[in-house]
Amino acid sequence: MDVDKALLSMISNFKEKTGKSLDEWLEIARSFNTEKHSEIIKRLKTEFGLTHGYANMVAHKLKGSDAGSAEDKNDLIDQQYKGKEALKSLYDHLLSEIMKFGDDIEAAPKNAYVSIRRKKQFAILQPSTKTRLDVGLVLKGTGPSGRLEAAGSFNAMCTHRVRIESADDITGEVLDWIRNAYSEAN
Repeated sequence: MDVDKALLSMISNFKEKTGKSLDEWLEIARSFNTEKHSEIIKRLKTEFGLTHGYANMVAHKLKGSDAGSAEDKNDLIDQQYKGKEALKSLYDHLLSEIMKFGDDIEAAPKNAYVSIRRKKQFAILQPSTKTRLDVGLVLKGTGPSGRLEAAGSFNAMCTHRVRIESADDITGEVLDWIRNAYSEAN
């Protein structure tokens, strides 16, 4: 799936789905006088009834932190792993395994993580510390179990998190959890 096509489709549907164009929503969000991504989303959702996906896009576009705003998407990934270079091989390995699930997957870099999407986001890969890569998953109806922990405040778009600190942590069980999230995102 081409991230640019998906992005253009969502942008072109803004007025139909939300009643206003993306530019109109950007003007509204600018009036909030806040740089905080979470505050922008919260206000757009609570005061204007936007869904999380559209509110999130407005916040990213306002801050220029979405994949579509970056001149070179690899720059976003390079920035994520600056000072965390030891985790980059874990990211590369996981992304390679995930891309084998199907040809309908897109990896969309953000400022702090890479969103992995099918028809909707099903996982994120985020270098959270210098020694840990977090895999956020959307697995509705699945309880936490062992290394598959509840996401808590990790990321509002995820239900679960798996902590990866070494190649040994990328097990068949972890890949199965990611594959299940991929299947559910159909």
